[in-house]
Amino acid sequence: MTITTMSTASTLRLVWPQWQGAGAATVAELLPGVETGRARRAYVVGTRVLQAILPEHAGPTRIVPVDDGDPDEGSTGGVESRSAVRAGLRAALDAIGSCPGVERICTLGGECSVSVAPFTSLAAAYGDDLAIVWIDSHPDVDTPDTGYDGWHAMAVSAILGRGDPELVGMLPATVDASRVALAGLHEWVEDAYAHVGQWGLSAFGPEELRTSTQPLLDWLASTGASRVAIHLDVDVVDSDEVVLGLGQVPGGLTGAQVRRIVDDLAGAADVVGLTIAEFIPRSVIRLQGLLDGLPLIG
Repeated sequence: MTITTMSTASTLRLVWPQWQGAGAATVAELLPGVETGRARRAYVVGTRVLQAILPEHAGPTRIVPVDDGDPDEGSTGGVESRSAVRAGLRAALDAIGSCPGVERICTLGGECSVSVAPFTSLAAAYGDDLAIVWIDSHPDVDTPDTGYDGWHAMAVSAILGRGDPELVGMLPATVDASRVALAGLHEWVEDAYAHVGQWGLSAFGPEELRTSTQPLLDWLASTGASRVAIHLDVDVVDSDEVVLGLGQVPGGLTGAQVRRIVDDLAGAADVVGLTIAEFIPRSVIRLQGLLDGLPLIG
């Protein structure tokens, strides 16, 4: 990826409605009452809604093709739906590579793994001058050796160069843990959470960021990076305020706090990556089920 002077044409909108990275059993548990196939593909609906509500993009847009076939692939080597995940990762990297001169990437997902290709592509371009802030209730530091086989929970691991060697080997670059921070973290499983400390990741819980972004800004300054990529899993917003993501996690940041954090980061560094991930429009999914097959609709 060639770095050029900033222009509208240098910002890529990457539309990636990948759903296979979320474990089937987890989706069924968190979307009760919705037929399994429809529930797993709820990420596709979420991506379409994002496309509909966001301003039109004047620069290049690429839509990553996602296989809509049989989701019952099972787990291979600790990664569920491996072939679909591998194909999606390859397609996303090809889509990014088809846009020479891109300096910034805005990704509309899809589950959390949609940040892996754009963020590692940005890392290949910017090297040590790129920091990553992962705004999420969860750390996403699973590996094939931990208890959950969903690739979306391995996204940070992959960016760090940890985890599945086949998939990590496809990436154009990796990022040192000293330049990755987890913001809003307050839900995890212990077997994966141990990696946060073992790998040297910095983590900031909601209570550390409620009144000020300064702890996170101080961390960003310590990295020496002038550019930042921001991953926003919408489940970081307190589910007692609104349920936006697949996860329904109380005690998170408010929507206003999330917006303040992102705005403060943008004031402190050049935002070259932004991902919106894990949006599940529950009411739209329910409406789909109600309307499916009605007369004159099909």
